[in-house]
Amino acid sequence: MTQSASRTSPSTPVSPAGHALAAGGGGTVGASLHASPAVRAAIEQIVREVMSHSARITDVKRPDPALAQSYEDYMKRAAEVRGRGLLYPYLGSGVGNGALVELMDGSVKWDMICGIGVHFFGHSDPEMIAEAIAASAGDIFQAGNLQSNWEAYEFAETLLAEAKKSSRLRYCFPTTSGAMANENALKICYQKNAPASRVIAFKDCFMGRTVTMSQIGDSAANRVGIPLSTLVDYMPFYDEMAARRMGGTAKFIDMAVARLREYVERYPRQHAAFIFELVQGEGGFNTAPRDYFKALMEVCRDAKIAVWVDEIQTFGRTRRMFAYETLDLGEYVDVFCVGKMTQACATLFTEEYNPGPGLLSGTFTSSAPAFRLGTHTIRRLRDGGYYGDNGRIARHHRLFVEGIRAIAARHPDWFPASPDVPDIVGGEGGMMRFTPFGGVKDRMTRACRDLFDEGVIVFYAGHGPYHIRMLPPLGVMKEEDWPRVMACVEAGLAKTAAAG
Repeated sequence: MTQSASRTSPSTPVSPAGHALAAGGGGTVGASLHASPAVRAAIEQIVREVMSHSARITDVKRPDPALAQSYEDYMKRAAEVRGRGLLYPYLGSGVGNGALVELMDGSVKWDMICGIGVHFFGHSDPEMIAEAIAASAGDIFQAGNLQSNWEAYEFAETLLAEAKKSSRLRYCFPTTSGAMANENALKICYQKNAPASRVIAFKDCFMGRTVTMSQIGDSAANRVGIPLSTLVDYMPFYDEMAARRMGGTAKFIDMAVARLREYVERYPRQHAAFIFELVQGEGGFNTAPRDYFKALMEVCRDAKIAVWVDEIQTFGRTRRMFAYETLDLGEYVDVFCVGKMTQACATLFTEEYNPGPGLLSGTFTSSAPAFRLGTHTIRRLRDGGYYGDNGRIARHHRLFVEGIRAIAARHPDWFPASPDVPDIVGGEGGMMRFTPFGGVKDRMTRACRDLFDEGVIVFYAGHGPYHIRMLPPLGVMKEEDWPRVMACVEAGLAKTAAAG
């Protein structure tokens, strides 16, 4: 059975973590409800039943021919309501087992993309199910800025407790999505540095798909037909191949600093923020040395430009919980955004950037189950041995690298040398990428489909070269799962190679 040691067996009762109201709510009716033995017993029974079904999913499985027509019908219905077909023929059945997920056609696949990074604890995780059900027993499901139960503040308090360990971040405003967390961050920066109206971002960045974030994100396809009202200046992200051609990292840093100072001098006091992705997500899982970011952040500090760090995809996946912590850059961070893995999203900010009343609000900021799951996730990351040079995330990354290099050694023609690809394997921690077929986009998208057919779900990233990326559920994967995942990868790449 594919499950981590922390995954509860179907026969073991699961109790949700102690609820704050139950522990400290005194004699309220709510405290009595959350502490109810009957409620806890019911949750345990539901979790046991889920786990008994989850245990039946043990390996990759081909689609069931008897379900082919009904699955096709569901796919057509999905396309009709959304206006276009699904990118992948993915419709989950509602059950999985850790890194394995069952689809409605009866197939089972390794989920190595996890909703683009949302499902760090995989599918049918007993602890997450117990927390969600417990939160759903409350009187409301959406928390709001005007009225909220304690779950929203417990989430913010728990997140801040970790963020404060290596930064000046002090306050947290939760919200519904990563794009909205970024919108709130931009408003904070605009208000603090008014009347500055420009922002600085990296080439190939991705910020979300609201009207404003589509303009900041460096993808023309994401803003077709959108009036351009946001003033954006783009900086080069660190490029190892370009640095080599220039004579080294120091030369590349000098060039970037000169470019940034040029913007500052051309538009004095007109930049509200510089948006930093410390590991680019959609841009291709691109990384950079600490000195590169440090040099640019120091220019921002001197020019009173907010350092805004976007870790919506990065959070939890590097060698420390926060990427700014991994790179020892916390002292520079003014505003910070988080999401995906945390289930609820949020904008964090320092005392200096605490906005005035009325700037941040929302009819609802997220759901009670999302907040409860977010709190549980942060605590689980904190206490689960994930971080450090030999933590679970670092070990998994090494196994991923070893697996891809072994495939490349057997099939060197699948990984041709390219002047744009410094290494066929890259990324950081739980953000993993590899680059077959020279990083040509058409072959990358074909490879993603072929891998899907062979039982492993991945996605692509980058802007030329393109890469295949993974955001695996490292909270539940076992290290011995990697050979089985790599067997599916190899089979899928073989199909792509054969297609030419």
